[in-house]
Amino acid sequence: MIFDSFAFAQDVYLWGTFVIAVLMGAVINKTNFCTMGAVSDWVNMGDMGRLRAWMWAIAVSTLGMVLLEWFGVLNVDSSFPPYRSERFIWIENVIGGLLFGVGMTFAGGCGSKNLVRLGAGNIKSLFVLLIIGVIAYYMTNPFPGSDQTLYSLLFLDWAGPLAVNLGTTQDLGALLSTPDDVLVTRLVIGVALAAALVLFCFRSSDFRTSFDLVLSGLVVGLAVLGAWYITATASIDLDGETYTVQEYIQQWDFLAEDSEDVKPADSRPYNAQSFTFVNPVGQSVGYGMQGFQPSMLTFGVMAAAGVLVGSFLWSLLSGTFRIEWFASIRDAAANVGGATLMGFGGVLALGCTVGQAISGVSTLALGSFITLVSIIFGSALTMKIQLYRMVYEGAGFFSVLIAALADFKLLPNRLRRLDAV
Repeated sequence: MIFDSFAFAQDVYLWGTFVIAVLMGAVINKTNFCTMGAVSDWVNMGDMGRLRAWMWAIAVSTLGMVLLEWFGVLNVDSSFPPYRSERFIWIENVIGGLLFGVGMTFAGGCGSKNLVRLGAGNIKSLFVLLIIGVIAYYMTNPFPGSDQTLYSLLFLDWAGPLAVNLGTTQDLGALLSTPDDVLVTRLVIGVALAAALVLFCFRSSDFRTSFDLVLSGLVVGLAVLGAWYITATASIDLDGETYTVQEYIQQWDFLAEDSEDVKPADSRPYNAQSFTFVNPVGQSVGYGMQGFQPSMLTFGVMAAAGVLVGSFLWSLLSGTFRIEWFASIRDAAANVGGATLMGFGGVLALGCTVGQAISGVSTLALGSFITLVSIIFGSALTMKIQLYRMVYEGAGFFSVLIAALADFKLLPNRLRRLDAV
């Protein structure tokens, strides 16, 4: 998509994102698409319906991505966040994913789910999102009067040296082929992965016959793909030269010398990207802290606002808008703790159950797969521990942990002290 002015390109970039996010928020509310709920249904009831909807969304976005890249429509090698970075932050993917998985279980949902709940009247989600947002903001931005971020203070010194420089982008296509064959390898792997996930989803008659499950995965997957398309292809034609939105901002002083357009505060959030809901909540907090200046508007701010508005509109249309509050002090503490873990984990892992698990996996980035597995494991293990502690009220933590790990076949049954539940 080539436009003749920066203002027009920016409007399409931001408002196109908002429109897609509104649709996404409405559908998530209608269908109860929930990644934490998907893990809960699977672990606690053996129901894989919502897990299949999640995998269906991954299949749709991945297939669309590899096809668009194959036909030269877009390139996301330098996306924001850098899913395909040559710097493989495996320890941050693992620890961040685990923290996020545990956190979303305590808070009753991930970032996108809390945006949807807030739109439907759940006031406690506002507190969850504020905590996520403040932590995410200061994980990536320095404290006032300082050059230190939460990341540099808590993680950089020990996590940084563990990163591995792969010498190539970390997507499976680049890792498993020569430079000349990257695109075709991405296509083969992407199509194979999508086909396997489609088979996993549609082999279930319960999934095939559920309109909401099929609709939710399809819309979320297409929304992720649509955001990739808008942000990766929006560009400006200036005197025969074409610039991406990010390139234009980077060369603002030269290209927009006499322009009355407002220069964005940072060019990085105008790179190719798709939906994620931790850092964007942090960007939204930053937008508010800076007095809602137009220069602070980003993809993330519009994405978060769109999901919120979409959920609100659907809750009004369906008559499901309800004001909700914390059920108890214990409920409040669980939500605060969960939000804190999600704020740290989501930034550390470069994404969440949408950002890494759908947007990231669609790029076939190795770190995204690791984060996805870590999130699911962290959430599932937390649910098992909660179940055992409820059944065996006097049991010690390590006895409960061993029983939970034995349930997942990660420890031999002979080590357990508690009967399986």
